[in-house]
Amino acid sequence: MSTYDEATAFLGNWGRFQQIIFFLLCFSATPNGARVMFLVFATAVPRHHCLIPEVNLTEDWLNAVIPKKVVNGEEELSRCSRYRLDVVRNLSAQGYVPGRDVNLTDLEQESCVDGWSYSTDIYQSTVVSEFDLVCGEQWKQPFTSALYFTGILIASFCCGQLSDRFGRKPVFFVSMALQPIITLFQFFSPSWTVFIILMFFNCFGEIGNYTAAFVLGTEVFSGNVRTLFSTLGLCMGFAIGYMVLSLVAYFLRDWRYLLLVIALHGMLYIILWWLIPESPRWLLSQGRVEEAEAIVRKAAHKNKVEAPQIIFEDYIDDDDKSQKQKHHTVCDLIRTRKIRFTTFILCLAWFVSVAGYYGLTLNTSKLAADPYLSAFISGAVEIPAYICSWLSLQFLPRRLCTTCTLFLGGVALYLIQAIPKSLPALSVALEMLGKFGFTANFSMMYAYTTELNPTVLRNTAIGTCSTFSRVGSIIAPFLLQLSAYFKYLPYIILGTLAVMSAILIQFLSETFGQPLPETIQEMHKWERMKCPCITQKEAPTPVVLLENKM
Repeated sequence: MSTYDEATAFLGNWGRFQQIIFFLLCFSATPNGARVMFLVFATAVPRHHCLIPEVNLTEDWLNAVIPKKVVNGEEELSRCSRYRLDVVRNLSAQGYVPGRDVNLTDLEQESCVDGWSYSTDIYQSTVVSEFDLVCGEQWKQPFTSALYFTGILIASFCCGQLSDRFGRKPVFFVSMALQPIITLFQFFSPSWTVFIILMFFNCFGEIGNYTAAFVLGTEVFSGNVRTLFSTLGLCMGFAIGYMVLSLVAYFLRDWRYLLLVIALHGMLYIILWWLIPESPRWLLSQGRVEEAEAIVRKAAHKNKVEAPQIIFEDYIDDDDKSQKQKHHTVCDLIRTRKIRFTTFILCLAWFVSVAGYYGLTLNTSKLAADPYLSAFISGAVEIPAYICSWLSLQFLPRRLCTTCTLFLGGVALYLIQAIPKSLPALSVALEMLGKFGFTANFSMMYAYTTELNPTVLRNTAIGTCSTFSRVGSIIAPFLLQLSAYFKYLPYIILGTLAVMSAILIQFLSETFGQPLPETIQEMHKWERMKCPCITQKEAPTPVVLLENKM
């Protein structure tokens, strides 16, 4: 009895067929990275103050009508109040001079009843300035990002089941088609409410194409190509989309036109229906052997190899084998002390990694440097982070890797407080170093979680940890709002959580060079949890990641 990999070994790992699928699927992730970067620019808050309508005021009163406040040690114009305009008009008409004849602190203030005036020196238009998401409506700004990540969370569950039910290819292309259609409707959003409703449903298209592409790739590829695709391929596509939209945003600077660019990119991909096949593994799991063989024969023709007369004569799908095993649930992750403690530490580490990653990503527009350059650098930092995580998984112990990257991210955020205001570039560099640490750690956590949990619980553990990580992304936008009370408070919280998680990871078992546990009993045979240094010493067993960031 042969497995799928054994039955299709004649194809090789890196023929023309695999190369085409590899690069097309990786490229399909670029809209996902672009969408995250769009959120950064669309929800950016430009400098603003109360709008002063055309009234007869002297130049002195025009400069003084907006109160000045000290925020984080710097003086700036009040964003949400002004001196009562009728009073100021009368004082100006009588020839009084502010500060000399009138003590401004004695004047009554009022809210921005005439709206706001927004600076356009950086952003021509954002969702915040378009729909006035400031002052009393300020909560809508972080809520927009939080709702986006909530949609991603819900869509992750739904799209995975649809992919198992109807196939990888249909879900992939329907999702790719759904994204530009909804995005075009978003372009014409007349209000914030319509915008966020469309954004929520667009998450189903976005996560649908990413998860379907990931599963399709891991089922089509084999050997080292599968590992490369799952650890670097889609992640690189995500980071490239992230960087490209940063460059596009520099020239457009309007959230509606950025949406249009994302929509057009997705439309171009729909024409590739005839180049990307359905997953033969999925077809076999549905009993559609002839269709699976037809795809493999076409692949053999592209790779210029000869296919056997009968390819899947005695094939037994691994899924059929697993169905015969005992069914396990999420309750098994907390049934015993060791698994319960392992699950707690892993969920915390995933939560911190994602909260740190998206917290620093969404904070890009608030950095001291140019936000477009900062956004591009933020995306570029992810590429060496993914390469670092891939190399580390090949040669280094898991506890050492995950602890060092979390510790790096946490310490970098702590050090930002010590940087003087005269060195903003150094502050940005430390934030990018923190982004590097969180990005690399999140990529590594998939492998470590996969290796720690037995086969009967592996998918359940990955799904549970992934759910906790999405909670971190939902909280991240609100965490950034704490900077209104103390500028460095978000950094302190994220840094503390990262260091604490790095310490707790040292109490997990080391899996480097160990065979994957098949049962819960095998997991319990491993060393008891303690705080060791580095254990070792065999060559690592390559691990194929079963999920990814999106």
